[in-house]
Amino acid sequence: MKILLTDGNFKHTLAAVRALGKGGHEVTVLSHLPGSISFHSRYCRHHALAPDPEHDPRFADFLVRYVQDHPIDVLLPVSFAAVMQVARVRHELEKHVRIPLADDHALSIAGNKDQTLRYAEKTGIRIPRTWYPRTESDVAAIAQELTYPAVIKGSEESGFVRYANSSGELVEKFRVIEQYNPVIQEYIPGEGYGFFALYNHGEPRAFFMHQRIREYPVTGGPSAVAKSIFNPALRDCGMHLLGSLKWHGVAMVEFKRDERTGEFVLMEINPKFWGSLGLSIAAGVDFPTLACTMATEGDIAPVFTYKTGVKYRWLFPADLFHVMTNPRAFPSFIHDFADRSICYDIDPRDPVPTYLQAGMTAAEFLLRICQGRFWRPHGRPHR
Repeated sequence: MKILLTDGNFKHTLAAVRALGKGGHEVTVLSHLPGSISFHSRYCRHHALAPDPEHDPRFADFLVRYVQDHPIDVLLPVSFAAVMQVARVRHELEKHVRIPLADDHALSIAGNKDQTLRYAEKTGIRIPRTWYPRTESDVAAIAQELTYPAVIKGSEESGFVRYANSSGELVEKFRVIEQYNPVIQEYIPGEGYGFFALYNHGEPRAFFMHQRIREYPVTGGPSAVAKSIFNPALRDCGMHLLGSLKWHGVAMVEFKRDERTGEFVLMEINPKFWGSLGLSIAAGVDFPTLACTMATEGDIAPVFTYKTGVKYRWLFPADLFHVMTNPRAFPSFIHDFADRSICYDIDPRDPVPTYLQAGMTAAEFLLRICQGRFWRPHGRPHR
């Protein structure tokens, strides 16, 4: 099978490239960065420079021309930006390639936190108490109702997140991200959980769940270490939400487990492949291969079992940055090196991407320090 992946600079693109390449598929990767880690994987057969899907609207037209000129069986967009650009020209693309992607209505709900929260609440999924301000005066009024800390986040999938510990901070931080149509939420204390799934026109075909152990930023961000779990309540929440959307393709539904009540509380839907994809593959749910097989053959046998207790670590840069900004994690950070059961996104048979990741970690550290977003880029919630 000939498969085209976008966003070769992402760690989860690399996970997909390795899984598909090891399965004998011919993998092509696109990226706007010549030094993208996936370009240098031994499992990447072809690669090409493309416009940046996040900042350049020409990416969609580039894709159409590319699949016209190159024989490709399945297109897997990886980033949210790539998903939305693919959706914009899906009818042209589908003349040449298969794309396991949700319809426009479902994407419009999943790709906007405002709409996601309103929809989920109507379907009976618990969400944080949420306000939808449109002006600074709205925020000033809401500020009087809140118990702090509070969370303010942009509505778009890539929107900014900030914590506010007072009414003055809330108004100040609203001004910073006002252009992203922010929502305001109560702060939910607890650990992060993910429900990941592949759907075929509303029918579940594979699912997976994980619990975050360490993350970066430490106040909420992508996994640095996570483990596979199975929780019936989490499964039911995720399946109910995606099933009601008649979902098609892959998605991640992110929750926090409220430490006060034990309930799962929805944070967002990511209508795309997720950063911790390597863990699901290591636990036995190869979502990229399953999605491609479903796209070409029309359906697959359901995959509803996997190994639980599998622990996975993203050392560069996530776990390294976590321990640098959270010294209390140092003992577990060191101990994990002695635990030979832990899986890594490091493949001895495919070493070049790891060398690049290590070098990029140093560059990323310096960039974040210079931009003032290394230690607590979201702020610190005071409880």
